[in-house]
Amino acid sequence: MHAPVDPRTSWALPAPGEMTRTAELEPLVTRVLAPNPSGMTLDGTNTYVVGAPGSGQAVLVDPGPDDPAHLAAVEQALAARGARCVAVLVTHHHGDHAEAARPWGARFGAPVGAADAAVAGPGGRLLEPGEQLRLAGTVLGVVPTPGHTHDHLAFRLESGAVLVGDHVLGRGTSVVTHPEGDVVAYLESLRRVHDLGPSALYCGHGPELTEDPTAVLDFYLAHRAFREAQLLAAMVRGARTVDDLVADVYAAVPQDLWPAAAQSTRATLAKLATEGHVLLDGDRVALP
Repeated sequence: MHAPVDPRTSWALPAPGEMTRTAELEPLVTRVLAPNPSGMTLDGTNTYVVGAPGSGQAVLVDPGPDDPAHLAAVEQALAARGARCVAVLVTHHHGDHAEAARPWGARFGAPVGAADAAVAGPGGRLLEPGEQLRLAGTVLGVVPTPGHTHDHLAFRLESGAVLVGDHVLGRGTSVVTHPEGDVVAYLESLRRVHDLGPSALYCGHGPELTEDPTAVLDFYLAHRAFREAQLLAAMVRGARTVDDLVADVYAAVPQDLWPAAAQSTRATLAKLATEGHVLLDGDRVALP
């Protein structure tokens, strides 16, 4: 059983901590990195300023933390584009993406769009799968990508790039935790984004992926299958609890990340139990 090879290992991506604060990714998109790095957020949350050049308007996607320094950097990016914010869009409800949505929406006088009513707020807009949002001189397609969370969305740009939120990370793999995450839905969403043939993946955390986006999606799918095989092999070796499985499968991972690994393991076990591959009773597991 061999681990799939991550194609990004041979790409010239910035090392952790070396991403630029603001970057022009393409004529439609500026990325602004929030100052909230951590083990889970990598370099920090990526906020995207999207709009057609010369339109005088822009959309903010995933404003991130309600941080004064981040707000100043985003306002500087808007000024550099000669644009005012006309909408705030959010990929999912996690605070590192959504905390600033309603405060900044109020500041800019712009509606908030999300799949979760609590994120969009009373005056916001609930986004529907397949919608075509005509904003800031361009069109953003709403792509349903549940799995990481139930309300996760991606946004496809006219250039072919996809803003993928936490569905795909610039480094490593996205965490799908139990009970919030759903591995079956996550895999379906990966295939949905793959079928779009994206020209680039603009991730919620980590660097943008432009060299071969579909190869990364292929790796993500293979990685999930490999992880399932690892869990089943660990059970054959005698693992009988979630903690046993984490200690076996994630032995090379720093132990401060094991709690997140345990939640991811529970989500994968829920899929395997539904398919009849394992018997699950709380945190205890067995082969049929």
